[in-house]
Amino acid sequence: MIKPTEPTEPTEPTEPTEPTEPTGPIKLVIFDCDGVLVDSERIAARLQVALGAELGWPLSEDEVVGRFIGRSHAAIREQVADRLGAETAAIWAERFEELHREAVDAELAPVEGLVEALDAITLPMCVASSGSHDKMRHTLGRTGLYDRFAGRIYSATEVARGKPAPDLFLHAARSMGVAPAACVVVEDSGPGVRAARAAGMRAFGYAGGLTPAERLAGPDTVVFHDMRKLPALITEQ
Repeated sequence: MIKPTEPTEPTEPTEPTEPTEPTGPIKLVIFDCDGVLVDSERIAARLQVALGAELGWPLSEDEVVGRFIGRSHAAIREQVADRLGAETAAIWAERFEELHREAVDAELAPVEGLVEALDAITLPMCVASSGSHDKMRHTLGRTGLYDRFAGRIYSATEVARGKPAPDLFLHAARSMGVAPAACVVVEDSGPGVRAARAAGMRAFGYAGGLTPAERLAGPDTVVFHDMRKLPALITEQ
């Protein structure tokens, strides 16, 4: 039975186990949020590049994608602190939050073809993202997607380890009452697809955004470029 849940306190780390081979019919589609549901990764990458130039860590867009995309805010802040110190990392995080909210309000939209895909998918769906619940309420609300997933939204703040650890996706599957082997995860980042595979789930790597297809490819992973094709790809599994 599919069981929506409310946000919870962080759980203990999931014990590393050999993931079950993902076989049989798909019963649940788990979506990442940024770059999969909402076209926010380009905004985030642009802001991170600008902040790096301003605060003393010059980064190209490709470097930002490799280092930050798919990671939690805490993980990004830790990287900045290691490079520039805790005080600068705090300034970076505060400035990013402010600039990101302004940019989201001004320009955020759903990923191209996403709404059509959601309308065509008949399986249960949920969201599992590195972002906080507050951030997802804002981005999904701003794009008219929040009500589609309300009560079925899971954040990395609810688990001990973020992507590429499998904890978040296992937490989402457990909360929804579906075995990992019956889940498919739609992701747009290397850490995300690795987390899905580590959870024993099938992964669909969306390469229509910033992450190159080769960073998404791997076992039990379907790489695709057009979100409109997602429903048919799921049916083929």
